Amino acid sequence: MARGYTQDKEEYLKRLRRIEGQVRGLARMIEEDKYCIDVLTQVAATTKGLQSVSVALLDEHLKHCVAEAMASGGENAEEKVREASEAIARLVRS
Repeated sequence: MARGYTQDKEEYLKRLRRIEGQVRGLARMIEEDKYCIDVLTQVAATTKGLQSVSVALLDEHLKHCVAEAMASGGENAEEKVREASEAIARLVRS
């Protein structure tokens, strides 16, 4: 089953690899006793990258999974809307 993000899968993987590199860089900064503010700046950049991926995935989910379920109707539609609402709530809390 294809997911909403499947078409852009390589782009998502590229973005996640970049974030992975940022996390490794953070660990290196800690190992090297870098200045606190410099580390915090990198943490903020890494967090922003993850948030960007999260929002993009949520957008894909709404456009594909939720839209298809709504077109089909029934309990599946209600479930997809509930899942999306819960995902949004988790993102807002983070």
